[in-house]
Amino acid sequence: AITASAQVQSRQSSAVFGIGGLGIHAVQLLKIIGSDPIIAVDPLLQARERALAVGADLALDPSDPEFSKKIRTATQGRGIDAAFDFAGVSAVRTQALPLLAECGRLVIVGIASEPIVIPNDMAFAYKRNQILGHYGSEPHHTQELVELIRVGKLDLSGSITSIMSLEDAGDALKQLEQKIGNPIRIVLKP
Repeated sequence: AITASAQVQSRQSSAVFGIGGLGIHAVQLLKIIGSDPIIAVDPLLQARERALAVGADLALDPSDPEFSKKIRTATQGRGIDAAFDFAGVSAVRTQALPLLAECGRLVIVGIASEPIVIPNDMAFAYKRNQILGHYGSEPHHTQELVELIRVGKLDLSGSITSIMSLEDAGDALKQLEQKIGNPIRIVLKP
């Protein structure tokens, strides 16, 4: 989503909406690429704190009345070059689209199964914005991640909240769904 679909380059601004398992990894990868600033967006304080700990420059609550103003300030008025919807929530798209920079991209990773509405097609066309879909990855992407881990540039171990037995899968899903204990990833072990 970051390198293939959005083609984020060094010094381009980014916003990661949804700091769960994928979102926290996105923040780390954007840091490696040199995105600047990296803005993490999540309603949960713990998720925002987690994002700051792994390299986000700014972490915002999407319900903050000053949200748009803070995005504009952080990007020196330009807007977001690449926004990523990892949450799969229609409100993310509504909030992100008007904040895109000229030639800005909104990349849909989280699935909401709802229509995407462009709030102002004149502004969207004038700024040459794009909405891109992204699903999954190719084998070479996994190889790239393994290499980043091997050379010490990327550490995903902090994403594993707990390891549970396969018999406890129901409890694991409940913890993830209800955000019990601020989970990121739960590994099920047979």
